Amino acid sequence: MRLWSLDPSLLDRQGLTAAWREALLAQKVLAGGTRGYVHHPQLVRFRATAAPLSSMAVFLDGIADAAAARGYAFDRSRILDVPRTAELIDVSEGQVAFEWAHLMAKLAVRSPELRVRLTGAQPTVHRLFRVVRGGVAGWERAAGSPTAR
Repeated sequence: MRLWSLDPSLLDRQGLTAAWREALLAQKVLAGGTRGYVHHPQLVRFRATAAPLSSMAVFLDGIADAAAARGYAFDRSRILDVPRTAELIDVSEGQVAFEWAHLMAKLAVRSPELRVRLTGAQPTVHRLFRVVRGGVAGWERAAGSPTAR
């Protein structure tokens, strides 16, 4: 599961659809609807908010907005009916840099033309996040682990 801090507009088609699917799974986990993935480290920052399901709804809305901008129709009815307001979640500069490098490596294989367009660009983050100083998040797993996929 990869819940990108990066703005979903930076993702390629495969990344955007995977982000939607994985965020829906995360929503299900946070709602107590599955036994799997309950200890997944990517969920730490959502659980740390006052309203984890509202935070996930905002996260999913951001992905759906990026999809709509490309002409895709993600089914927003799958987002739980919770308030769509949430506190900003801090994401460190180091985490953003880690995710940016991870995304660029994926794009080099999957979508080289997009990688070329993004080369030299500054990464932006999903509207749910606020960039703060710091290194890679403690919940992030090292490259090559199942979470880093």
